[in-house]
Amino acid sequence: MRIVIAGGHGRIALRLERLLAARGDEVAGMVRRPGQAGDLLAAGAEPVVCDLETASVADVARHLEGADAVVFAAGAGPGSGAARKETVDRAAAVLFADAAEAAGVRRFVVVSSMGADSEPPEGTDPVFAAYLRAKGAADADIRSRAGLDWTILRPGRLTDEPGTGRVTLAAGSTGRGDVPRDDVAAVLAELLSEDERGAVGLTLELIGGDTPVTEAVKALGTG
Repeated sequence: MRIVIAGGHGRIALRLERLLAARGDEVAGMVRRPGQAGDLLAAGAEPVVCDLETASVADVARHLEGADAVVFAAGAGPGSGAARKETVDRAAAVLFADAAEAAGVRRFVVVSSMGADSEPPEGTDPVFAAYLRAKGAADADIRSRAGLDWTILRPGRLTDEPGTGRVTLAAGSTGRGDVPRDDVAAVLAELLSEDERGAVGLTLELIGGDTPVTEAVKALGTG
């Protein structure tokens, strides 16, 4: 498969690129800065320089032509203000979906956030609240598109602990919990398997757990 990842220099994306390249997929990572290219090459990915905050739909679609699947893993990141949550976490996700449709790429996987479907509780940090609202709005837009075979993955609190290869994954609520970025990447890789279609049209929550990743993803198609 050829898979293009928006936010290709992110901590989950780099892990995912290594997994996809290792199993023989052709993977490209979309980045804003040319200086990030070396890290992608080291991960086995083709760097594609494209700023989703300034690019047009046509610009992005050109980079997606010939892809079998795309992943939106971009984010404004820590230290950014509320304005960039809107321009990256919402608007760039919508732009990327528009571009996927324009390029004829149906398989569309999103890395979202637990809590994105509800109004942030009173007292939530304003920037984090803006992030959750932006993610929720982007997810709602993508779920409305009949032209995409979408899956939205909402991990719990991300950690850099080594992955365990075991998770709790549900099309519904898992409850709150931590999950290593290694395991998020492993779940994404499994969702992007050529023969894995059971997760299409599902919004999934993910935390650490006891079920091997492959089994957890395969179970989605049997419920």
